[in-house]
Amino acid sequence: MDNFENDNTARYYKAHVSVWGTSQIHLRNPYIIGWWSAAFPGFGHLLLSKFLRGYVLFIWEVLINIKANVNLAMVYSFQGHIDMAKEILDTRWLLMYIPVYFFAIWDSYRTTVDMNKVYILAKNEGHRINTFSLGPVEINYLDKRSPLMPIMWSLFVPGLGQLYIHRILTAFFLIFWVVVFFYLSHAQQAVSLLFLGKIQEATSVLNPEWLLFLPSHYGFATYDSYINTVENNKLYEEELRRYLTEHYQSKGLQILKRQKGGVNKMQLFSTFESNSFLELAISTLEKNGIRKEDIYALPLCNRIEARRVFDSLHRSDGTSLIDIGIALATAFGVIGASIGFKLAWGPIYWGLIAAFIGFAVGFSIRIYTEVILKKKKRLLKGKHSEIILIVNCEEQQSELVKDILFKHYAIGIAAVQ
Repeated sequence: MDNFENDNTARYYKAHVSVWGTSQIHLRNPYIIGWWSAAFPGFGHLLLSKFLRGYVLFIWEVLINIKANVNLAMVYSFQGHIDMAKEILDTRWLLMYIPVYFFAIWDSYRTTVDMNKVYILAKNEGHRINTFSLGPVEINYLDKRSPLMPIMWSLFVPGLGQLYIHRILTAFFLIFWVVVFFYLSHAQQAVSLLFLGKIQEATSVLNPEWLLFLPSHYGFATYDSYINTVENNKLYEEELRRYLTEHYQSKGLQILKRQKGGVNKMQLFSTFESNSFLELAISTLEKNGIRKEDIYALPLCNRIEARRVFDSLHRSDGTSLIDIGIALATAFGVIGASIGFKLAWGPIYWGLIAAFIGFAVGFSIRIYTEVILKKKKRLLKGKHSEIILIVNCEEQQSELVKDILFKHYAIGIAAVQ
């Protein structure tokens, strides 16, 4: 049960909300998508919501990688044992692995370029999309969520961040495979031993072939949940502004002029952020006798300022400053874990240290390019007015209207009588 059924009259659609999740097309960097396919074939396609293709490539990577001993060869190579790496590789499987690996990179890059064109066409066409879906097993709807929360949950267990933003298919897939990787790599057992201070014993129980899948898994889960939260927030704001413009801009409403004595009409001006509390306020006003024709919503264009580091629940500019950081954290984590098998602190500690260094390097690069070189601007920081709501009412209704507006987090209210 959706709140809007597409009649297929549009040539392109930019998003679809279903009980399984919110799929949308938005501008992406094809190099970042290609990188995730290189880190783990299938991840680039999952970022594009190409789920079937992503699942096939992911499972292929796991099976053929293990059969060809690719991860084990990487461990030996990073440790400087090139001859052992050559000896351990099984060419019967390796020669099938290589073409599919490069196909995943090429295809995800090509698809991203094509989908960026489709997004521009869909945005220009401006066709309406559904924003609410109710089914027998799930409910999904567009809403604003904090982009930092999925990062936190993904770092606990990959897939939890996707559950937070209702990407059900990706969430179940990531959770299933992280359980497989944890179990076969003995990572949880090693972590328990590390807490007891038994570093050498923790290193000895680890299976390096399966352990090397984990950095990519964690990195992808974190990046995917973050970037989709940001884009979902932007989509919600766009749809809210469209809805208010279509339904609450009556041509019959006029701005009142201040008049002397005997006038019992009032006009209340209030300001809101773009969020669900505004819709709740309008709904409550209508329930309390305020006619739809007496409500006027006007979305604002806000002043911009220098770009901030992180997107938030209240502001998403769509330029991710952590994409290169998470990508390098994944790569450095794999290298650190591989070398860590020979070092005193073991692969887990060195993997985490290397991942932190990789993130710091990548994050610094993005800060330098976006803030210093490009000097991009973003919306003014902090909570501020994004929509003006004008309400016509009788004088005796004014206190009720003010109370409703403040209870639904109006930033400010002014009255004209």
